[in-house]
Amino acid sequence: MIEQGQARHRVVVVGAGFGGKYAARALRKAPADVTVINGTNHHVFEPLIYQVATGVLSPGEVATPVRELFRGQRNTEVLLGWVTDVDAENRTVTATAPGGLPYQVPYDTLIVAAGTAQSYFGNDRFAAYAPSLKSIDDAVELRSKILTAFEMAELATDPAEQERLLTFAIVGAGPTGVELAGQIAEIAHRTLPGEYRRIDPARARIVLIDAADRILPAFAPGSSASAAARLRRLGVEIRVNTTVTDVDATGVTVDGGERIATMVKVWSAGVAAGPLAARLAAATGAETDRSGRIKVEPDLTVPGHPEIFVVGDLMSLDRLPGVAQVSIQGGGYVGRLIRRRLTGRPAGKPFHYFDKGNIATVSRFSAVADLRGLRLTGLAGWLLWLGVHWAYLPKGRNRASSLIRWAAAFLGRSRPERAVTARQAGLAAPTPEPVTARPAGPATPTPKPVTARQAGPATPTPVAPEPATAQQVPQLS
Repeated sequence: MIEQGQARHRVVVVGAGFGGKYAARALRKAPADVTVINGTNHHVFEPLIYQVATGVLSPGEVATPVRELFRGQRNTEVLLGWVTDVDAENRTVTATAPGGLPYQVPYDTLIVAAGTAQSYFGNDRFAAYAPSLKSIDDAVELRSKILTAFEMAELATDPAEQERLLTFAIVGAGPTGVELAGQIAEIAHRTLPGEYRRIDPARARIVLIDAADRILPAFAPGSSASAAARLRRLGVEIRVNTTVTDVDATGVTVDGGERIATMVKVWSAGVAAGPLAARLAAATGAETDRSGRIKVEPDLTVPGHPEIFVVGDLMSLDRLPGVAQVSIQGGGYVGRLIRRRLTGRPAGKPFHYFDKGNIATVSRFSAVADLRGLRLTGLAGWLLWLGVHWAYLPKGRNRASSLIRWAAAFLGRSRPERAVTARQAGLAAPTPEPVTARPAGPATPTPKPVTARQAGPATPTPVAPEPATAQQVPQLS
């Protein structure tokens, strides 16, 4: 409990995903100063990011400015930067601001909710050819690749090249992979037919690959089978018990050396902790699991460091799944626990995750849901999916605009977000050739180039700043 006259407690929250957002919100009335540090200026509603990649929603529907989230929370400030290190002894975190400049922020209590990265299971070179779908940048890039593939197929004259361009490979058949496969199939079969003259978009081949024995392995077998049947009716080719052994610019190779030629490849299989987890483990002596996630105590603190909490995908506890609800509930629990500590109340019970079930959409008007013994499929599951995701969108404007976009995409054939810029498509505007006029008289002598030295004092060569030492790194208090 903070005594009268004492400095206010400083809480630093690393990450503004679900865990960080709900932790900071739970501290809005706490007697503390809260600092949220995030690598981007926005919070991403990740369960719907695949709809940005497939043209249903715009980035603005799933991304909310972090400062807007905490505008009315007077005890909270937001800083932009990637946290790269934790000094557990001196209780500071080091972050890198735009432009590469480091800064430090002191803390009394630290909440690490930095999330995880995509795992390529030791084959990190695959990332250059099969990107993940974790950020707005990923989604916009994938959307441009999907739509550009159809444009390139329209231009191709070689049937084999056309087939390659119209083949889409998705590695990983969890919710993201299943939802993405279903949406690409609907683009090919509902949105684009009739718009091309040389190709039939419905000929597109969508291949969903997973090493598990069924898609959606976290769901009940019946739900998994229902989703698989729906995908097959959409024309999706499902390859389970299949391991990807190589990925390059022109395709993927699977077990037995079979080659799937494709331009568009997406990786949605597995997650791994980012480099911050390793730095935190080294600073605190914490153990990590096979994915590099921090093993935490039942109250989500790092062993031996009751002032450091880890929530969301970066924590390892009782084999909890890496889903949004774990982050939401964990963040809220930690925020309330810190508030009780600061006001002198008992800490309460250890964290208990309430499993509300799993839900995934397969296509328009079709989803599967497992809700604590209740299984819904088809339209009933889809309506539940729609209501849950609409309710969890962070702002009223996100909800209103998303309903309009969903109506256009699901009731009609349109995809509201199909614009691809020339830069995204890899096109450059042609440079006009210079036009020279015939001289009317004697040719004008070509002026000789003038060097900087001839024109006057030479422009000084900028000197790169020396790397900041520990003393040179500014500290934000």
